[in-house]
Amino acid sequence: MTATVRKAVIPAAGLGTRFLPATKATPKEMLTLVDKPAIQYVVEEAVAAGITDILIVTGRGKKAIEDHFDRAPELEAALAASGKDELVEQVVRLADMAEFTFVRQGEPRGLGHAIGRARAHVGDEPFAVLLPDDLMASALLADMIAAHARTGTSVIALKRFAGPEISLYGAVDVDGPADQALVKLKGMVEKPAPGEAPSDLAIMGRYLFTPDIFDCIDRTPPGRGGEVQITDAMAELAGGPGVYGLVFERGRYDIGAKPEFLRAFVEFALARDDLGAEFGRWLGALVRERGL
Repeated sequence: MTATVRKAVIPAAGLGTRFLPATKATPKEMLTLVDKPAIQYVVEEAVAAGITDILIVTGRGKKAIEDHFDRAPELEAALAASGKDELVEQVVRLADMAEFTFVRQGEPRGLGHAIGRARAHVGDEPFAVLLPDDLMASALLADMIAAHARTGTSVIALKRFAGPEISLYGAVDVDGPADQALVKLKGMVEKPAPGEAPSDLAIMGRYLFTPDIFDCIDRTPPGRGGEVQITDAMAELAGGPGVYGLVFERGRYDIGAKPEFLRAFVEFALARDDLGAEFGRWLGALVRERGL
């Protein structure tokens, strides 16, 4: 029997240097897509998949994230006094979406170390990990939870990349055919050199771990830059309790990169019932005007 997945961990301690100067005083996770900070989309994704308990791993200068998911009595009172009841509901809902807990990473020692900081909170339950640089416009996490219920093992998200782009990610070695939607893993390599990737399947920013991962993290020595690589810990997990990969095709936005951030902004705006039509007309006119 597998336990219900009700907890999620969101590592949010990074410095966001690729978006300087915007992130000098603002956490990169709080950069806005239309009218919501990026991390709110990630939280809403987790909640939609049935997650009720969310731990966010932060660092110095990230208090704005905690404030965003907390109650704001003064703001709520001011909005209510102005008759803006719909806005009051939106602000209150942020704190009520889930049970939020925050813990600091303390020092930049890599993703494996950040996930390891969740051990006391997670306990002996399976849990999801959602990287805030990846936005998923799909029910991928819910599908991963269903795959975990079938296999009883950890499940990670995989996407196919042709050519040298696979070198930007962790690539997996598959036990058996690699053309299935759900594949069993036997190993993985972090950012393999071009031509040396064990497959065309790359690890994306969604994981569902059994608590065995914490012992694997504890046994993983720091690598380059003193960072504990989660792929190294997952390689050990694959050789023990086992890890499956769920392959998906579309719906991912890597908003840690400026072009993808802009694409996500445009596509999210176009999908809005209250903004899409007007924004789409303006965007179409701009494209025609510039001959793009």
